[in-house]
Amino acid sequence: MMSALDLMADWPVANAAAAVLSPDGVLASRGDPYRAYRLASVTKPLVARAAQVAVEEGVFDFDTPAGPPGATVRHLLAHTSGLAMHSADILARPGARRVYSNYGFTVLAETLQARSGIEFSRYLTEAVFEPLGMAASSLDGGAAAAGYGAVSTVTDLIGFVTDLLRPGTVSAQMHTEATSVQFPGLSGVLPGFGVQRPNDWGLGFEIRDGKSPHWTGTANSPGTYGHFGQAGTFIWVDPARDLALVVLTDRDFGDWAKPRWPALSGGVLREFTSD
Repeated sequence: MMSALDLMADWPVANAAAAVLSPDGVLASRGDPYRAYRLASVTKPLVARAAQVAVEEGVFDFDTPAGPPGATVRHLLAHTSGLAMHSADILARPGARRVYSNYGFTVLAETLQARSGIEFSRYLTEAVFEPLGMAASSLDGGAAAAGYGAVSTVTDLIGFVTDLLRPGTVSAQMHTEATSVQFPGLSGVLPGFGVQRPNDWGLGFEIRDGKSPHWTGTANSPGTYGHFGQAGTFIWVDPARDLALVVLTDRDFGDWAKPRWPALSGGVLREFTSD
């Protein structure tokens, strides 16, 4: 019997791996789960989790000033600091607009590093990778690459996504805040999918809400959260269905992915959601 993951057989990629998860474990998988892939922006949820751990450890809090004048750790995590994508240029005042920023995650990591006295890659390893058994994962480039520099495997991301389904690295209260909309109602550009009104984000996680077009499926609940990366990678968790999907490929995101990723997500939801 054909599985939803079999849809990946026709994808125009050299290598791909995936897993469908519930709190009970892996429901289906495809490809080599031990092959390492560049995560690109799927790095951000990992870094965000480290920042959430840092808040609960007292390293800083979400209202700690960081970035442009008036911006805080919360603004950086929610892409509302006003920082440009790749530089310290300021495009908007903090909290006024959703401006997606890799550089904002560099500032976040540098702030955590300065406050903790621990080099950021090491902090990420100790806060997230080691507790979740993610031995094959690393952040190449340290704080400067906190928005895009991680490498990981499906096996390791199964550990991370399991932690998202049933939080262990942070408290349930922290996880709820992290996956709730921050600065509601703000518009902004979702890279690859244009202007979204609103363009909802949590604290390091993109929240689906009613976005259209989108990289998840139309059947994903509005509360679905996760991230995709320009390296051709994505993770999502649908809390209404208690399901998660991890997909890694070695082809950069582009037009090839726009119909295929939502179709795969829809197929997974149909296959693994009971009426």
